[in-house]
Amino acid sequence: MRLKDILFAIAIMILTIFVTFYGINTILPKANYDDYCGIANAPKLVQTEQECLNENGTWVYQERQCVTTPCPQGYCEYNTYDDCWVEYDVVNKDRSKYVFFLALPLGIIILLLGMYFGLEAVGTGLMGGGIGTLIYGAGAFWPYTQNWIRFVLSLVGLVALIWFTYYLNKRLSKKGKKN
Repeated sequence: MRLKDILFAIAIMILTIFVTFYGINTILPKANYDDYCGIANAPKLVQTEQECLNENGTWVYQERQCVTTPCPQGYCEYNTYDDCWVEYDVVNKDRSKYVFFLALPLGIIILLLGMYFGLEAVGTGLMGGGIGTLIYGAGAFWPYTQNWIRFVLSLVGLVALIWFTYYLNKRLSKKGKKN
């Protein structure tokens, strides 16, 4: 492949990833952190245990010697802030599952489509974009999966990649013999 074709393949790969990434985010928008843990839920600066309890927090005592006043002898841990984070994380986990199950077949389709393009730069770029889409989909769900699921997905991906590579090279070598 010439340098020009390599650059075109890289550009096609990047744009394919952008299209799938933004397309998926259009269909499945990301949760907005501020909707769950925004400024209304942000911890307020409190100086005393009573203020903390009034805010439904838990006062954590600290023995301090301060040069300036006021000198709080602890800080407030906010239970509502923890609750909003848990809720936000649950929404992200659910979305990640959908992203995974949308990006996985989409990435495979793009990868297979790239195999059948006669123009090498386009086919290579699409295949790279398909791989990038697979990585995006797996990466979104990866933190929420167990190790055995990661192992099985990685193994299936490796076997499929080896098979596709073998099939593609066999197909291309037959075309070369005909010409």
